[in-house]
Amino acid sequence: MLTDHWPIAGLRLTTPRLELRVPDPDDLAVLGDVAAAGVHDPAVQPFSVPWTDAEPAVVARNTIQFQWGTWARWSPDDWNLQFVVVADGTVIGTQAVSARQFAVLREVATGSWLGLKFQGRGYGTEMRAAVLELAFAGLGAEFAVSEAFDHNAASYGVSKRLGYVDDGVERLVVRGQATVGRRLRLDRAGWDAARGVPVKILGLEPCRAMFGLGDAAEEAPSAEG
Repeated sequence: MLTDHWPIAGLRLTTPRLELRVPDPDDLAVLGDVAAAGVHDPAVQPFSVPWTDAEPAVVARNTIQFQWGTWARWSPDDWNLQFVVVADGTVIGTQAVSARQFAVLREVATGSWLGLKFQGRGYGTEMRAAVLELAFAGLGAEFAVSEAFDHNAASYGVSKRLGYVDDGVERLVVRGQATVGRRLRLDRAGWDAARGVPVKILGLEPCRAMFGLGDAAEEAPSAEG
């Protein structure tokens, strides 16, 4: 089985309304369709890499290829875990958690998107909470970071609801224009105070070495359930 050699494929997170899982080929096909149908108002680009500025067929193909690439480039010192987010049996978007030198730094970054027709339902908070629980309770993270442009009130609002604090700004060029990115940071104490979404983590133990971690007994208490 694939999970015998690539245990990440068996990792699952569940919340009251959502399942987050590593995508199989069928999931990727649907994810490509969701991306092609639209992720944001075309007049406003919320991503530092403007991957949505292309024809729908290209957006779909690039979405799938990017997901494959995260597997191909994976190493214990530089990993990018991409989940598809599933609500009522339908793939609605993606939620990522990534890190470099995690075993030493104990810091993760997150990123996500939802199809336009699935936005405004509180899914963004719930899916981010799922990967934060994986990071802090499952992997023993000490910090999580995120970033949102000044005009991306929805992403910034999710971060604030989950306990992040402002951590400076960064100026970026997006579509040829200067854009301000607002950095945010969450520590373990902040997460403990803000956590409110029940999250179940399945299939983590066989994956620890892939995250650069040692035996489970040496790490944070397991969040398996």
